[in-house]
Amino acid sequence: MGNLASVHKGLERAGGAVKLTSAPEDIESAAGVVLPGVGAFGQCMGNLRSLDLEAPVNEAIASGKPFLGICLGLQVLFDEGEESPGVRGLGVIPGVVRRFPPGLHVPHMGWNQVEVVGQTPVLAGVRDGDFLYFVHSYYPEPADPSVAATHTEYGMTFVSSVCQGNVFACQFHPEKSQRVGLTLLRNFVGLVEARGAA
Repeated sequence: MGNLASVHKGLERAGGAVKLTSAPEDIESAAGVVLPGVGAFGQCMGNLRSLDLEAPVNEAIASGKPFLGICLGLQVLFDEGEESPGVRGLGVIPGVVRRFPPGLHVPHMGWNQVEVVGQTPVLAGVRDGDFLYFVHSYYPEPADPSVAATHTEYGMTFVSSVCQGNVFACQFHPEKSQRVGLTLLRNFVGLVEARGAA
């Protein structure tokens, strides 16, 4: 939803062999999976379910293959989102996606810094204070704070990326984040290539 073309180009620039697909069998055979998205939590989950992609995405994650969620692709990994009450997310990471509180301008849009708080190969070369590009009105609140990989300040401290096993997901857009974003995408592509060669 929304940012497929830019993510596709970003991954190719990072050296990845990329296939844009909505076919469950392609997800099953892929060495790594990327779930990007811009839009509404409920609409995204509705699309995944109407295309019979919910189970293949969950199975890809359970298989241990590298998985990258971007923006809405991060949010739907959680149990639920305040944007779409009553809509169940993928439930991969326990927690809720919350709207920024009153008084903060939404969407949070533009360049902002990250603080690296979790160890993951995807963030190799990304440093405290690096700027990445954001466009969002909601942020993840994981039940287990230890899954946080980066924090960002926007009138409050929020979790801007998470890492859990083979899953890395970010609220920012690496495909729009120039050098730092390309570093992150190259790291992910390297993990996929290593798995594919194993």
